[in-house]
Amino acid sequence: MSAEAKGPRLWFKRGNVAADGKRRLGTWTIKDDGNVRISTGIRAARAGKPPQAAQDALARYILERREVPREKHRGADAVEIADVIAVYMKERAPHQAREEEVLQRCRALLLFWGDKRLSAVTGRTCREYVDFRLAQGHRTAKSDAAKKKRVSTGTARHELEDLRAAINYHRKEGYCREVVEVTLPDAADPRDRWLTRSEAARLIWAAWRFREEQKGHPTGRRSRRHVARFILVALYTGTRAGAVCAASLGPVKGTGWIDLERGVFYRRAAGQRETKKRQPPVQIPDRLLAHLRRWHANGQTYAVEWNGQPVGSGVEKAFARACEDAKLVGVTPHTLRHTAATWLVANGTPFEKASDFFGMTIETLIRVYRHHAPGFQQEAADNITRKPQAANRSTNRSTA
Repeated sequence: MSAEAKGPRLWFKRGNVAADGKRRLGTWTIKDDGNVRISTGIRAARAGKPPQAAQDALARYILERREVPREKHRGADAVEIADVIAVYMKERAPHQAREEEVLQRCRALLLFWGDKRLSAVTGRTCREYVDFRLAQGHRTAKSDAAKKKRVSTGTARHELEDLRAAINYHRKEGYCREVVEVTLPDAADPRDRWLTRSEAARLIWAAWRFREEQKGHPTGRRSRRHVARFILVALYTGTRAGAVCAASLGPVKGTGWIDLERGVFYRRAAGQRETKKRQPPVQIPDRLLAHLRRWHANGQTYAVEWNGQPVGSGVEKAFARACEDAKLVGVTPHTLRHTAATWLVANGTPFEKASDFFGMTIETLIRVYRHHAPGFQQEAADNITRKPQAANRSTNRSTA
């Protein structure tokens, strides 16, 4: 492959002008090494951001049809980043706890890095990637409001972390002799938004009492009660949204589950690989356990379900609307975990026990929540205004 050749990338081929003077639809095409031309079959009126179907077609081409070089000890200027990502997707992603999420991030990386060499990875190009991603809408956006919401810096950072892991794996396998550094954007500061107990109650009632309207009149359809259940489970166990939405009310293969007899929430499925976001079993508070047993007795299979099926990520949209009804600003599903940790620390729970309950390191718990603990820095605050004791003054004089 020549030094001027480019790796696989999406290219928009404009349509021809018809006899009536109108231009036909163009086609998104995969170009590779200056010679290969493969139509994705995805048509559009004009060039712009490649549609998701075209991005997926590029990823499939790289994984299934492109021959990945396996020569050892090459220089960074001889290695295509597309090949680095392809090796990572084939050999490492299947061993990750959230394989599909890794694959989605790799597809996002390919759109920007797919036609570049490893030698192109610099601090400047990494910053350009962040800007590139911040200008894009979310991959799974469906509503007009969601499409206007842009990718966050945190998402771009997570994707670059995958790029770094792919490059490191590629080098350790012996395919590249050079160390290539990936520059990450600064991590976002931890959010300090948490709910007071009155706000939490207002949010639960907003979801539970909601009734759909038709032609301006309320109906008997209460379509957000699953959101109220989600709030209760997330708030009283401090569990991340994904684990709450997948939890079954009994053992089910491949997912976390709730033991209604012993009152234990097994947040991680049996056999599922542990990640840095630890998910240890958690004891369910008696008040929540009573709700869960009643829901199960009424025919529910999952803690949070819609038409008998777990809601997955589908709770986010309804949750956001419940927050609007409750007039709460800056609240996301993750705010519930943040709230649970704040309440537990504020009630005087020792950091070691709170850390075990949330599956959070003691260091993180102290750094983010210590100021909520009873008597936070009270002794130091009292001492700063206290006059020196007489004994201390005499000691100081004798020393002088």
